[in-house]
Amino acid sequence: MIKKTFVLALVLVSLLVALSPIQAQTETEIVVPGDSARAVFPTSIDFNLAIEGTVNITDIRLHYIVDQGGFAQVTSEVKFKFTPATSVAASWTWEMIKTGGLPSGTVVDYWWTIEDAGGNKYKTARQQVRFDDNRYSWRSLAEDNITLYWYWGDDSFARELMTTIHQGLARLAEDTGAHLEKPVKVYIYGSTQDLHGAMIFPVEWSGGVAYTGQNTIAIGIAPENISWGKRAMVHELTHMVTHQMTYNPYNYLPTWLSEGLSMYAEGELEAVFKELLEDAVAQDTLISVRSLASPFSAYPTQSYLSYAQSYSLVEFLISSYGQDRILELLNTFKQGASYDGALISVYGFGMDGLNVLWQEYVTEKYPPAGEKAPPPPQVGVFHFLEPALIAA
Repeated sequence: MIKKTFVLALVLVSLLVALSPIQAQTETEIVVPGDSARAVFPTSIDFNLAIEGTVNITDIRLHYIVDQGGFAQVTSEVKFKFTPATSVAASWTWEMIKTGGLPSGTVVDYWWTIEDAGGNKYKTARQQVRFDDNRYSWRSLAEDNITLYWYWGDDSFARELMTTIHQGLARLAEDTGAHLEKPVKVYIYGSTQDLHGAMIFPVEWSGGVAYTGQNTIAIGIAPENISWGKRAMVHELTHMVTHQMTYNPYNYLPTWLSEGLSMYAEGELEAVFKELLEDAVAQDTLISVRSLASPFSAYPTQSYLSYAQSYSLVEFLISSYGQDRILELLNTFKQGASYDGALISVYGFGMDGLNVLWQEYVTEKYPPAGEKAPPPPQVGVFHFLEPALIAA
């Protein structure tokens, strides 16, 4: 009798468990019949989701990660406001005009998290959407750690540009010791207008841009303007090199050093920039080194003078102290040193001291009209006892 009573009790417990809320909760189901993303280059990415559940959906969130360099992986999250229901459609458009654009070829990973009124959570599979400029039929040429994409011009056009890239990298390494550390993609647009059409906020006089986070360069080069394009491409490529070699979570390069290295890598300073330097020396309107550490003026004449001075500053440092010191300066900046701290550590003077020495140098090289330029001084490589690094 006791045994039968015990068996009956087990049956009753089993029935109660079967009817309990816990068991009912496990039967709740969330289904995702629709999950997609569509890139509209260069303006936006559209994300869409359709959800169905047996109880009301109460929380929907989109998570996405842009494939780019950094010291920490940043996950962005979008939380949706909606009326809870068992069937919900969610959509969100990432408008680049609000955040700044991305280059062609950028990969964005995304997924959704969903929660219903029963506390059940669901995470969709991680997917990717490519932000490609599909307006053109791109061709590609890959050599070493450079991949070149183009759509206008024949194979010889692309090969000539690739040769220029390798020559520019070799010259940069010889003069400064700087070199590429990661692969780079170069998108060659058929004109400046086409390039600007691929950008959200193009600067009118900009012929190229380096997206350092994605290790991507975009530049407008028409086959009939290849001479200019070669210089511009080396300029942007040098930006990529210096970024890779100095990127740190504490500080950036002063603008005069970043732009000066890129100008120097192009080759001899062009006549229009020389004239600007000569005029600034004659009129005593040179911009101070400390001012050139900040972003350049938006006014074209002041901006061009800033580029010319930046070239001259790098030329002065290399000709006076050698390429080893430039490489040491880049390595010091990679440690997060301040502008003055890095210069003092490597050269023994800060930005104000550099300003004095450089202005003497540039005034001798570009004397005011009517004055005869003295013969170039015999400058040796000076060796300083290096003080401890002054960090930012």
